Amino acid sequence: MPASPAIIDPELWPEVAQPPSGAKAAVAGKAAGLLFKGAVKRLPLLVEYPDGSVLGIGGPDAPVMTMVRPEAFEARIGDNGLIGLGESFMAGDWEASNLAGVLEVFAASVDTLIPTPLQKLRALYLPRTPRQERNAEQNTRSNISRHYDLSNDLFSTFLDTTMSYSSALFPLGAGPLTSVGWEALAEAQQVKIDRLLDKAGVGAGTRLLEIGTGWGELALRAAARGATVYSVTLSSEQQALAQERIAAAGYADQVTVALQDYRAVEGEYDAVVSVEMIEAVGYEYWPIYFQTIDRVLAPGGKVAIQAITMPHGRMLATRNAYTWVHKYIFPGGFLPSVRAIEGVTQQHTTLRVRERMGMGDHYAATLRLWEERFMEKSREVGELGFDAVFQRMWLFYLCYSRAGFQSGYLDVQQIVLDRREAQL
Repeated sequence: MPASPAIIDPELWPEVAQPPSGAKAAVAGKAAGLLFKGAVKRLPLLVEYPDGSVLGIGGPDAPVMTMVRPEAFEARIGDNGLIGLGESFMAGDWEASNLAGVLEVFAASVDTLIPTPLQKLRALYLPRTPRQERNAEQNTRSNISRHYDLSNDLFSTFLDTTMSYSSALFPLGAGPLTSVGWEALAEAQQVKIDRLLDKAGVGAGTRLLEIGTGWGELALRAAARGATVYSVTLSSEQQALAQERIAAAGYADQVTVALQDYRAVEGEYDAVVSVEMIEAVGYEYWPIYFQTIDRVLAPGGKVAIQAITMPHGRMLATRNAYTWVHKYIFPGGFLPSVRAIEGVTQQHTTLRVRERMGMGDHYAATLRLWEERFMEKSREVGELGFDAVFQRMWLFYLCYSRAGFQSGYLDVQQIVLDRREAQL
């Protein structure tokens, strides 16, 4: 666990350095504290307070949330809800030796943590997405850059040798997902990629469009099959390393990595593959995303995407929410539901979902391995210039994500689409 920050730079972390103060914050904090205590009393965890009191119905093996500065914690959640939960961890207002376990309990109870009457008022007191973070073309480059251009060296500290930043697909021989080891991750990432390429029918002579390059592993494996690849990204850091890896492998003549918005892609392609990129598109732009794929897909072509999904009801309830993840990790992002993907493609394109496979438990295992590796490399991360607040933020992000998959609140799907009906 990264140590609690001794000093927090207010210029880097203006809303983490000090909790909200003043009369309004005090009232809101008191109310939030009462709501929080009322909620955790019925949850299978333990919340320990400095005065020795303990709340929750967890047994001896239950995850433990240790309050360090309960007043600051309450002020933050009173001011900003779940954004405050993350900011208070970043500040060191609370600790947890099993952070993912604590967050999993909250994720499993997300529909009942807040009383129903107050849930209906969420739009009145929770922040809205800033206009500059909406994924219009003029904003998207900035949104992507804030995450993916942090540092290739940072990502290399916790990703495997394939530099794949999406869920792996572990083969049966890898062992139980709850205990699968680091040594199995690189192969599992390649298994995931190969399945997508197979489903899209990628082989010798295929003209492949990849939306979202990452660091180039999918393009490399497609080129090794004899495909010609046009891959687009908005991350200059990813583009540079992907091009370097592709050239080193001898595929520079087969693969083009363009710094380009997906909406600007032209040409015709036999297959389109996109791995965990739709999450960065934004709710209101999903029709454009799929219309673009529909426009460039050649007759008889296939599409294979990998997408993190959430239940449809939760998606509708949170589509206008501005969360801790938006503020600190993925500005402009939003997770679709399977039903939304099916509905958007039916209403706005000739594409139809033909096949899908859920693999959320594989993502939980992937995130556990990233989390463990990130913790092991804490000193290296610090030497790269990322302070204690950043490291606690990143750990919270990894654990928050893993909790979503372990609780079943989130899933990840490989989805295959084509135009079979239009060809009949």
